[in-house]
Amino acid sequence: MAGSSIQIITAAAAVTILLLIAPHTTNAITCSDVTSAVAPCVAYAYSGQGSPSASCCNGVRSLNSKMATGDDRRAVCNCLKNLAKTVSFNAGAVAGLPGKCGVNVPFAISTSADCTKIH
Repeated sequence: MAGSSIQIITAAAAVTILLLIAPHTTNAITCSDVTSAVAPCVAYAYSGQGSPSASCCNGVRSLNSKMATGDDRRAVCNCLKNLAKTVSFNAGAVAGLPGKCGVNVPFAISTSADCTKIH
């Protein structure tokens, strides 16, 4: 019985040490997150007419607030760039969307954006 208790304590200590030295990961922004955030913007992105809807701007602002690190900004840039390549949008409307929603993003939203240069 004593040997079994020592094995359990040793195993628990090993697991604790592994958890303490394991690299901490953050929840990265996924393209699914980006797509969901900008989905309400589709009508505006196609037409470029009028103003983006309140739900569109809420999604843009929410996405902008989640871009806390350079990795986050590069991920969002790449997702938007790839999205812009797959769907035919009004390029000017899409590029101007952050400004219309009152946010400033550190990259141009276009199919030619160089996301690797974002910090």
